[in-house]
Amino acid sequence: MVTTLSPDRFADLVDGDDESVVVVDTRDEDSYESWRVPGAHHFPFGPEENFDEDGRLEAVRDLVGDADRVVTICGKGISSGNLATQLETALGDEGPEIETVDGGMEGWSGVYERVPVDVGPGIEIVQVQRRAKGCLGYVVGCSETGEAVAVDPTDDIDEFEVAAEEAGLTIAGVIDTHVHADHVSGGRRLADVVDVPYYLGARAAERDVAFEFTPLERNEVLEVGDLEVKALFAPGHTTEMINPLVDDRALLTADTLHVDSTGRTELEFGDEGGEKGAKLLYETLHRTILAEPEGAVVLPGHVTVTEDGRFAHGRPGEPISTTIRAARTGIDALSLEEDAFVDRLADAGEKPANYEEIIERNRGALEVPPEERVKLEMGPNNCSA
Repeated sequence: MVTTLSPDRFADLVDGDDESVVVVDTRDEDSYESWRVPGAHHFPFGPEENFDEDGRLEAVRDLVGDADRVVTICGKGISSGNLATQLETALGDEGPEIETVDGGMEGWSGVYERVPVDVGPGIEIVQVQRRAKGCLGYVVGCSETGEAVAVDPTDDIDEFEVAAEEAGLTIAGVIDTHVHADHVSGGRRLADVVDVPYYLGARAAERDVAFEFTPLERNEVLEVGDLEVKALFAPGHTTEMINPLVDDRALLTADTLHVDSTGRTELEFGDEGGEKGAKLLYETLHRTILAEPEGAVVLPGHVTVTEDGRFAHGRPGEPISTTIRAARTGIDALSLEEDAFVDRLADAGEKPANYEEIIERNRGALEVPPEERVKLEMGPNNCSA
Protein backbone atom coordinates (compact mmCIF):
# COMPACT_ATOMS: atom_id res chain seq x y z
CA MET A 1 0.00 0.00 0.00
CA VAL A 2 1.33 3.43 -0.99
CA THR A 3 2.37 5.62 1.94
CA THR A 4 0.99 9.16 2.17
CA LEU A 5 3.62 11.76 3.02
CA SER A 6 2.59 14.92 4.89
CA PRO A 7 3.54 18.24 3.23
CA ASP A 8 5.76 19.18 6.20
CA ARG A 9 7.68 15.88 6.04
CA PHE A 10 7.93 16.31 2.29
CA ALA A 11 9.48 19.75 2.84
CA ASP A 12 12.16 18.16 5.00
CA LEU A 13 12.80 15.64 2.23
CA VAL A 14 13.09 18.39 -0.40
CA ASP A 15 15.51 20.36 1.75
CA GLY A 16 17.72 17.28 2.14
CA ASP A 17 18.61 17.33 -1.60
CA ASP A 18 18.92 13.52 -1.52
CA GLU A 19 19.79 12.36 -5.04
CA SER A 20 18.36 8.92 -4.31
CA VAL A 21 14.87 10.45 -4.12
CA VAL A 22 12.92 11.23 -7.30
CA VAL A 23 9.88 13.53 -7.19
CA VAL A 24 7.33 13.03 -9.98
CA ASP A 25 4.70 15.68 -10.79
CA THR A 26 1.65 14.29 -12.64
CA ARG A 27 -0.11 17.59 -13.47
CA ASP A 28 -0.56 18.98 -16.98
CA GLU A 29 2.35 20.74 -18.65
CA ASP A 30 1.14 24.31 -18.14
CA SER A 31 0.62 23.80 -14.40
CA TYR A 32 3.98 22.12 -14.04
CA GLU A 33 5.85 24.78 -16.01
CA SER A 34 4.38 27.69 -14.05
CA TRP A 35 4.78 26.41 -10.48
CA ARG A 36 6.25 23.24 -9.00
CA VAL A 37 8.23 21.85 -6.10
CA PRO A 38 12.04 21.94 -6.27
CA GLY A 39 13.55 19.12 -8.31
CA ALA A 40 10.24 17.69 -9.53
CA HIS A 41 10.25 15.70 -12.79
CA HIS A 42 7.24 15.89 -15.08
CA PHE A 43 5.20 12.81 -15.96
CA PRO A 44 1.57 13.73 -16.77
CA PHE A 45 -0.82 11.06 -15.55
CA GLY A 46 -4.58 11.28 -15.10
CA PRO A 47 -6.66 10.13 -12.12
CA GLU A 48 -8.09 7.22 -14.12
CA GLU A 49 -5.15 6.58 -16.42
CA ASN A 50 -3.20 3.32 -16.41
CA PHE A 51 -0.10 1.78 -17.94
CA ASP A 52 -1.96 -0.02 -20.75
CA GLU A 53 -0.82 2.54 -23.29
CA ASP A 54 2.34 1.40 -25.04
CA GLY A 55 5.51 2.78 -23.56
CA ARG A 56 4.04 4.49 -20.49
CA LEU A 57 5.48 2.06 -17.96
CA GLU A 58 8.84 2.07 -19.70
CA ALA A 59 8.85 5.86 -19.74
CA VAL A 60 8.27 6.16 -16.01
CA ARG A 61 10.84 3.42 -15.35
CA ASP A 62 13.38 5.50 -17.27
CA LEU A 63 12.39 8.59 -15.30
CA VAL A 64 12.71 6.87 -11.93
CA GLY A 65 15.94 5.08 -12.81
CA ASP A 66 17.71 3.56 -9.81
CA ALA A 67 16.00 5.74 -7.23
CA ASP A 68 15.60 4.33 -3.74
CA ARG A 69 12.50 6.42 -3.14
CA VAL A 70 9.83 7.92 -5.42
CA VAL A 71 7.42 10.63 -4.30
CA THR A 72 4.50 11.63 -6.51
CA ILE A 73 2.61 14.92 -6.38
CA CYS A 74 -0.24 16.57 -8.31
CA GLY A 75 -2.80 19.30 -7.67
CA LYS A 76 -4.79 17.64 -4.88
CA GLY A 77 -3.20 14.21 -4.47
CA ILE A 78 -5.62 12.27 -6.70
CA SER A 79 -3.78 11.62 -9.96
CA SER A 80 -0.46 11.35 -8.12
CA GLY A 81 -2.00 8.73 -5.85
CA ASN A 82 -3.15 6.81 -8.90
CA LEU A 83 0.35 6.86 -10.40
CA ALA A 84 1.92 5.81 -7.10
CA THR A 85 -0.47 2.87 -6.70
CA GLN A 86 0.03 1.61 -10.24
CA LEU A 87 3.78 2.10 -10.06
CA GLU A 88 4.00 0.15 -6.83
CA THR A 89 2.05 -2.71 -8.40
CA ALA A 90 4.10 -2.69 -11.60
CA LEU A 91 7.52 -2.55 -9.91
CA GLY A 92 6.69 -4.92 -7.07
CA ASP A 93 8.76 -5.61 -3.95
CA GLU A 94 12.03 -5.11 -5.80
CA GLY A 95 11.11 -1.54 -6.72
CA PRO A 96 11.79 1.67 -4.78
CA GLU A 97 9.78 2.93 -1.83
CA ILE A 98 6.84 4.83 -3.29
CA GLU A 99 4.95 7.66 -1.55
CA THR A 100 2.52 10.41 -2.52
CA VAL A 101 2.17 13.90 -1.02
CA ASP A 102 -1.00 14.33 1.00
CA GLY A 103 -3.12 17.05 -0.61
CA GLY A 104 -0.70 17.55 -3.49
CA MET A 105 0.22 21.13 -4.39
CA GLU A 106 -2.67 22.38 -2.27
CA GLY A 107 -1.04 20.75 0.73
CA TRP A 108 2.39 22.05 -0.31
CA SER A 109 0.90 25.55 -0.46
CA GLY A 110 0.25 25.35 3.29
CA VAL A 111 3.83 24.63 4.41
CA TYR A 112 5.33 27.37 6.59
CA GLU A 113 8.60 28.22 8.31
CA ARG A 114 8.75 30.46 11.40
CA VAL A 115 12.12 32.23 11.35
CA PRO A 116 13.48 34.58 14.06
CA VAL A 117 15.07 37.76 12.69
CA ASP A 118 17.75 39.56 14.73
CA VAL A 119 17.55 43.35 14.39
CA GLY A 120 19.08 44.18 17.77
CA PRO A 121 18.13 44.24 21.45
CA GLY A 122 14.60 44.91 22.61
CA ILE A 123 12.85 43.75 19.42
CA GLU A 124 11.52 40.26 18.74
CA ILE A 125 10.66 39.60 15.10
CA VAL A 126 9.49 36.32 13.61
CA GLN A 127 9.28 36.07 9.82
CA VAL A 128 6.50 33.66 8.86
CA GLN A 129 7.41 32.19 5.46
CA ARG A 130 4.86 30.49 3.25
CA ARG A 131 7.38 28.67 1.19
CA ALA A 132 5.39 27.56 -1.87
CA LYS A 133 4.16 31.09 -2.59
CA GLY A 134 6.96 33.14 -1.05
CA CYS A 135 4.56 35.12 1.17
CA LEU A 136 6.35 36.69 4.14
CA GLY A 137 4.35 37.84 7.17
CA TYR A 138 5.60 38.96 10.57
CA VAL A 139 5.07 38.96 14.29
CA VAL A 140 6.84 42.02 15.74
CA GLY A 141 7.08 42.40 19.49
CA CYS A 142 8.70 44.10 22.45
CA SER A 143 11.15 41.90 24.31
CA GLU A 144 10.48 43.70 27.58
CA THR A 145 6.67 43.64 27.67
CA GLY A 146 5.82 40.80 25.28
CA GLU A 147 3.31 42.94 23.40
CA ALA A 148 3.29 42.39 19.65
CA VAL A 149 1.59 43.12 16.33
CA ALA A 150 1.05 40.68 13.48
CA VAL A 151 1.77 42.15 10.05
CA ASP A 152 0.36 40.79 6.78
CA PRO A 153 -0.87 37.43 8.11
CA THR A 154 -2.10 34.92 5.58
CA ASP A 155 -5.38 33.08 6.13
CA ASP A 156 -3.47 30.29 7.89
CA ILE A 157 -3.72 32.38 11.03
CA ASP A 158 -2.67 29.56 13.36
CA GLU A 159 0.88 29.93 12.01
CA PHE A 160 0.98 33.50 13.36
CA GLU A 161 -0.56 32.53 16.69
CA VAL A 162 2.06 29.80 17.09
CA ALA A 163 4.86 32.17 16.02
CA ALA A 164 3.82 34.62 18.74
CA GLU A 165 3.51 31.91 21.37
CA GLU A 166 6.91 30.42 20.56
CA ALA A 167 8.50 33.87 20.88
CA GLY A 168 6.76 34.59 24.18
CA LEU A 169 4.64 37.35 22.63
CA THR A 170 0.99 38.33 22.80
CA ILE A 171 -0.66 39.76 19.69
CA ALA A 172 -2.20 43.13 20.58
CA GLY A 173 -2.96 44.32 17.04
CA VAL A 174 -3.01 43.17 13.42
CA ILE A 175 -1.80 45.27 10.47
CA ASP A 176 -2.37 44.68 6.79
CA THR A 177 0.01 46.88 4.84
CA HIS A 178 -2.35 46.96 1.84
CA VAL A 179 -5.14 45.13 0.05
CA HIS A 180 -3.26 42.06 -1.15
CA ALA A 181 -3.61 40.72 -4.69
CA ASP A 182 -1.81 37.37 -4.60
CA HIS A 183 -3.19 35.66 -1.49
CA VAL A 184 -6.17 35.74 0.85
CA SER A 185 -5.43 37.88 3.88
CA GLY A 186 -6.06 36.48 7.34
CA GLY A 187 -5.75 39.89 8.96
CA ARG A 188 -9.38 40.53 9.83
CA ARG A 189 -9.96 36.96 10.96
CA LEU A 190 -6.87 36.91 13.18
CA ALA A 191 -7.89 40.24 14.74
CA ASP A 192 -11.37 38.86 15.44
CA VAL A 193 -10.04 35.62 16.93
CA VAL A 194 -7.64 37.33 19.35
CA ASP A 195 -10.02 40.32 19.81
CA VAL A 196 -7.62 43.12 18.92
CA PRO A 197 -7.72 46.13 16.57
CA TYR A 198 -7.32 45.56 12.82
CA TYR A 199 -5.33 48.27 11.04
CA LEU A 200 -5.07 49.39 7.43
CA GLY A 201 -3.64 52.57 5.94
CA ALA A 202 -6.17 55.42 6.08
CA ARG A 203 -6.34 55.61 2.26
CA ALA A 204 -7.90 52.13 2.20
CA ALA A 205 -11.26 53.86 2.70
CA GLU A 206 -10.90 55.19 -0.87
CA ARG A 207 -10.74 51.63 -2.22
CA ASP A 208 -14.30 50.86 -1.09
CA VAL A 209 -13.18 48.49 1.63
CA ALA A 210 -16.42 46.91 2.80
CA PHE A 211 -15.60 46.32 6.47
CA GLU A 212 -14.56 48.27 9.53
CA PHE A 213 -10.90 48.87 10.27
CA THR A 214 -8.78 51.20 12.36
CA PRO A 215 -7.08 53.64 9.97
CA LEU A 216 -3.39 54.45 10.28
CA GLU A 217 -2.59 57.95 9.09
CA ARG A 218 0.69 58.96 7.45
CA ASN A 219 3.51 58.70 10.04
CA GLU A 220 1.10 57.70 12.80
CA VAL A 221 2.92 55.82 15.57
CA LEU A 222 1.61 52.72 17.33
CA GLU A 223 3.03 52.01 20.76
CA VAL A 224 3.79 48.27 20.92
CA GLY A 225 5.13 47.78 24.40
CA ASP A 226 8.27 49.94 24.48
CA LEU A 227 8.52 49.96 20.69
CA GLU A 228 7.37 52.63 18.28
CA VAL A 229 5.88 51.34 15.03
CA LYS A 230 5.48 54.21 12.55
CA ALA A 231 3.18 53.87 9.54
CA LEU A 232 5.15 55.23 6.59
CA PHE A 233 2.84 56.15 3.70
CA ALA A 234 4.24 54.29 0.69
CA PRO A 235 1.94 54.45 -2.36
CA GLY A 236 2.93 52.76 -5.60
CA HIS A 237 2.16 49.06 -5.46
CA THR A 238 -1.24 50.24 -4.20
CA THR A 239 -2.63 53.67 -3.33
CA GLU A 240 -3.12 52.89 0.38
CA MET A 241 0.16 51.07 1.07
CA ILE A 242 1.88 51.62 4.41
CA ASN A 243 5.30 50.30 5.47
CA PRO A 244 5.71 49.86 9.25
CA LEU A 245 9.01 51.21 10.60
CA VAL A 246 9.99 49.62 13.91
CA ASP A 247 12.13 51.83 16.17
CA ASP A 248 14.09 53.07 13.11
CA ARG A 249 15.76 49.63 12.96
CA ALA A 250 13.46 47.42 10.89
CA LEU A 251 11.31 48.44 7.93
CA LEU A 252 8.57 46.09 6.78
CA THR A 253 8.37 47.03 3.11
CA ALA A 254 5.63 44.64 1.96
CA ASP A 255 5.46 44.96 -1.87
CA THR A 256 7.14 48.34 -2.03
CA LEU A 257 10.66 46.89 -1.96
CA HIS A 258 11.80 43.28 -2.08
CA VAL A 259 15.33 42.05 -1.41
CA ASP A 260 16.27 42.08 -5.10
CA SER A 261 13.53 44.08 -6.84
CA THR A 262 10.63 46.44 -6.40
CA GLY A 263 6.95 45.63 -6.35
CA ARG A 264 4.81 45.90 -9.47
CA THR A 265 2.27 48.69 -9.87
CA GLU A 266 -0.53 47.73 -12.26
CA LEU A 267 -2.55 45.26 -10.16
CA GLU A 268 -4.66 48.03 -8.64
CA PHE A 269 -4.10 50.70 -11.28
CA GLY A 270 -4.64 48.45 -14.31
CA ASP A 271 -2.38 48.21 -17.34
CA GLU A 272 -3.46 51.66 -18.52
CA GLY A 273 -2.76 53.22 -15.11
CA GLY A 274 0.47 51.38 -14.41
CA GLU A 275 2.53 54.46 -15.30
CA LYS A 276 0.80 56.46 -12.56
CA GLY A 277 1.56 53.72 -10.03
CA ALA A 278 5.18 53.50 -11.20
CA LYS A 279 5.67 57.24 -10.70
CA LEU A 280 4.17 57.00 -7.23
CA LEU A 281 6.45 54.07 -6.41
CA TYR A 282 9.53 55.89 -7.69
CA GLU A 283 8.77 58.83 -5.40
CA THR A 284 8.06 56.53 -2.46
CA LEU A 285 11.32 54.66 -2.91
CA HIS A 286 13.56 57.70 -3.29
CA ARG A 287 11.87 60.15 -0.92
CA THR A 288 10.70 57.79 1.80
CA ILE A 289 12.29 54.32 1.80
CA LEU A 290 15.87 55.24 0.85
CA ALA A 291 15.74 58.20 3.23
CA GLU A 292 15.60 55.84 6.22
CA PRO A 293 18.78 54.93 8.16
CA GLU A 294 21.30 53.06 6.00
CA GLY A 295 21.58 50.21 8.50
CA ALA A 296 17.83 49.66 8.87
CA VAL A 297 16.87 46.04 8.12
CA VAL A 298 14.47 45.71 5.19
CA LEU A 299 11.90 42.94 5.68
CA PRO A 300 9.80 42.46 2.52
CA GLY A 301 6.35 40.98 2.08
CA HIS A 302 7.41 38.47 -0.54
CA VAL A 303 10.35 36.59 -1.93
CA THR A 304 10.19 35.46 -5.55
CA VAL A 305 9.65 31.72 -5.99
CA THR A 306 11.21 30.54 -9.24
CA GLU A 307 9.49 28.24 -11.72
CA ASP A 308 11.35 25.28 -10.21
CA GLY A 309 10.00 26.07 -6.75
CA ARG A 310 13.07 27.64 -5.13
CA PHE A 311 13.48 30.99 -3.42
CA ALA A 312 15.22 33.39 -5.81
CA HIS A 313 17.00 34.82 -2.77
CA GLY A 314 18.02 32.81 0.29
CA ARG A 315 16.47 29.56 1.44
CA PRO A 316 13.36 28.60 3.40
CA GLY A 317 14.11 28.65 7.11
CA GLU A 318 16.63 31.49 6.77
CA PRO A 319 15.68 35.17 7.22
CA ILE A 320 14.85 36.89 3.95
CA SER A 321 16.11 40.43 4.42
CA THR A 322 18.43 43.16 3.23
CA THR A 323 19.31 46.66 4.45
CA ILE A 324 18.63 50.12 3.08
CA ARG A 325 22.32 50.41 2.21
CA ALA A 326 22.48 47.05 0.43
CA ALA A 327 19.26 47.71 -1.46
CA ARG A 328 20.48 51.11 -2.63
CA THR A 329 23.69 49.65 -4.08
CA GLY A 330 22.49 46.19 -5.08
CA ILE A 331 19.11 46.65 -6.79
CA ASP A 332 19.65 48.07 -10.25
CA ALA A 333 16.10 49.46 -10.56
CA LEU A 334 16.90 51.89 -7.73
CA SER A 335 19.69 53.46 -9.78
CA LEU A 336 17.40 54.33 -12.70
CA GLU A 337 16.10 57.78 -13.50
CA GLU A 338 12.34 58.15 -13.21
CA ASP A 339 11.48 57.69 -16.90
CA ALA A 340 13.64 54.57 -17.18
CA PHE A 341 12.13 53.22 -13.94
CA VAL A 342 8.60 53.73 -15.29
CA ASP A 343 9.55 51.98 -18.53
CA ARG A 344 11.04 49.07 -16.56
CA LEU A 345 7.81 48.56 -14.61
CA ALA A 346 5.67 48.68 -17.76
CA ASP A 347 6.49 45.02 -18.40
CA ALA A 348 6.24 43.31 -15.01
CA GLY A 349 5.44 39.88 -16.46
CA GLU A 350 2.65 37.45 -15.68
CA LYS A 351 0.15 38.61 -13.08
CA PRO A 352 -0.77 36.58 -9.98
CA ALA A 353 -3.42 33.94 -10.65
CA ASN A 354 -7.00 35.07 -9.87
CA TYR A 355 -5.70 38.41 -8.60
CA GLU A 356 -8.91 40.31 -9.36
CA GLU A 357 -11.03 37.89 -7.31
CA ILE A 358 -8.44 37.92 -4.50
CA ILE A 359 -8.51 41.72 -4.37
CA GLU A 360 -12.30 41.66 -4.20
CA ARG A 361 -12.19 39.13 -1.38
CA ASN A 362 -9.63 41.15 0.54
CA ARG A 363 -11.74 44.31 0.10
CA GLY A 364 -14.65 42.42 1.66
CA ALA A 365 -16.69 42.57 -1.55
CA LEU A 366 -16.53 38.83 -2.30
CA GLU A 367 -17.13 35.83 -0.10
CA VAL A 368 -14.81 32.88 -0.65
CA PRO A 369 -15.76 29.55 0.99
CA PRO A 370 -12.89 28.12 3.06
CA GLU A 371 -12.65 25.07 0.81
CA GLU A 372 -12.13 27.34 -2.23
CA ARG A 373 -9.51 29.58 -0.68
CA VAL A 374 -6.39 27.51 -1.43
CA LYS A 375 -7.59 26.79 -4.96
CA LEU A 376 -7.99 30.53 -5.53
CA GLU A 377 -4.41 31.13 -4.37
CA MET A 378 -2.72 28.36 -6.33
CA GLY A 379 0.37 29.48 -8.21
CA PRO A 380 3.36 31.79 -7.60
CA ASN A 381 2.92 35.25 -6.09
CA ASN A 382 4.26 37.23 -9.09
CA CYS A 383 4.32 40.48 -7.09
CA SER A 384 7.79 41.63 -8.14
CA ALA A 385 8.40 43.86 -11.14
